Amino acid sequence: MERTEAGDAVILRTEAVSRRFGNFVAVRRVTAEFRRRALTSIIGPNGAGKTTYFNLLSGALRPSQGRIILERRDITGTPQQRLVRLGIARSYQITSLFPQLSALENVRVALQALTRSRYNFWTPRARLAGLAERAAELLELTGLYHRRHRPAAALAHGEQRALEIAVALAGAPRLLLLDEPTAGMSPEETREMMRLIVGLAERHTVILVEHKMKLVMGISARVMVLHHGELVAEGTPEEIRRDRLVRRVYLGQREH
Repeated sequence: MERTEAGDAVILRTEAVSRRFGNFVAVRRVTAEFRRRALTSIIGPNGAGKTTYFNLLSGALRPSQGRIILERRDITGTPQQRLVRLGIARSYQITSLFPQLSALENVRVALQALTRSRYNFWTPRARLAGLAERAAELLELTGLYHRRHRPAAALAHGEQRALEIAVALAGAPRLLLLDEPTAGMSPEETREMMRLIVGLAERHTVILVEHKMKLVMGISARVMVLHHGELVAEGTPEEIRRDRLVRRVYLGQREH
């Protein structure tokens, strides 16, 4: 297995990955590595290519060129549903839950979808007790156990985002991709979400796209900066703070 400095294992890497839309190059030859059980944040101004690169990592888009390697396996162009089986899960900027189902049922359904009984709609619920127990454990992990019987639609916005993470964790992922998980949250909800993400990074590799600079700098092990589709800087939060190009193209812009 390949290793980076300080002996950290590399779980995922991209090799000169690009993505074109017609004549427009949204991501241009990005080469990067992501370390196991570390939190890496991807930042950059609007239009920097963050979302496109994120979608390449998650399998939502196929690279126009370059390769994506999960450990020793080339996963370039692998569909998202297959990546879930390989241990990659993602949350979305827009919450996607079953609004009328309880928090517990949302997670249980996600767990059942990964079992052999996923197509057996006549299986008595009593036989799914093990799945319900595991769903309860995931809700405990994400701070939602006390809300387990409430419909997803009745949860606060921050709780819905936490529930979406619980659903993503149903597949026991090695790599968790989070797309702006604090979007639309209050300051208190944001703090709760950050505590959750920091805890998750102790068990999983976490890749985060986030606009809130102070938040990113406070929790990330490494930060990648994209600008016009190119990787212009990468390093620790302190290294990124000192980078002159980053200060000019991003840090001086107003947060939103």
